[in-house]
Amino acid sequence: MADDSEKPQGNEDKKGGRPQLTPEQEAEAAKKKASRAQAKAKGGKGAGAAAAAAREVAQERVKRTAPPRLRALYHAEVRQRLMQELGLKNAMEVPKVTKIVVNMGLGEAVSNPKLLDTAVEELGLITGQRPVVTRSKKSIAAFKLRLGQKIGAVVTLRRDMMYEFLDRLVTYALPRVRDFKGVSPKGFDGRGNYTLGVREGIIFPEASFEKVDKPKGMNITITTTARTDEQGRALLRHLGMPFRS
Repeated sequence: MADDSEKPQGNEDKKGGRPQLTPEQEAEAAKKKASRAQAKAKGGKGAGAAAAAAREVAQERVKRTAPPRLRALYHAEVRQRLMQELGLKNAMEVPKVTKIVVNMGLGEAVSNPKLLDTAVEELGLITGQRPVVTRSKKSIAAFKLRLGQKIGAVVTLRRDMMYEFLDRLVTYALPRVRDFKGVSPKGFDGRGNYTLGVREGIIFPEASFEKVDKPKGMNITITTTARTDEQGRALLRHLGMPFRS
C-alpha cells in the first residue's frame, strides 16, 4: 500500500509549488532578464551622465576665482569715497546694495497662459536664477481676473548674483536702449531705494531675439541701506548708474 506522505513527482517545484521550466523556457527567461538589465543599465547610465552634466554646469556657474567686479569696486574705492562725500565717520554707516528685485507683470497671461511660460524662461536667462510665478491676490471682473491666477514672475537677487546683474545692467543693457539719455533720478521712494522700468528685456544679451515672441517689460527695484534718497543716489552713481542730469 502506498504511503500517503509521499508526494507525486511532477513538473512542480518542491519549494514554491511553481512549475519547473524546460531548458528552452529557462533560456528564454534568462535572455529576457539580461535584456531588461542591459536596458536598465543603459538608462541609468544616461540619467547619471545627464545629472553629472547638470551638476557640472551648476558648479561652473557658481565657481568664481574672484569676486564680482562691482563688489570688488565697492570695497576698494566706492565705500571710501562715500564716507568722504557724505561725511560719515563709521564705515558701517556707508550705504550699500542689499538686494535687487526683478518683477515682470503680464496682464495678457489671463487670456494667453503660454505667454507666461516664455516670460519665465526669459527672466531666468536674464537673471541667472529661477523665477517665482506670482498670482493675483483678488478677483477683478473688469479685467477677467480670478483670484490665484498666474499673472507674472519675480526674481530676488542677493550677494554675488546681485552685483553681477547690476554690472550687466549699467554697463551693457541700458546703453543698448534706443536713444538712451540716462535713467530718471526721480525713481527713489524716499528711503534710498530705486526703481526703474525696462520696456524690452531683449536689451540684455542673454535674451535671444529669435525666441522672444513678444517684447516684455520689467521693473527693477534696487534696495539699499541708504537713509535718504541723496545717499542712495550717490551710491548708485558711484556704481555706474547713468542718471540723467
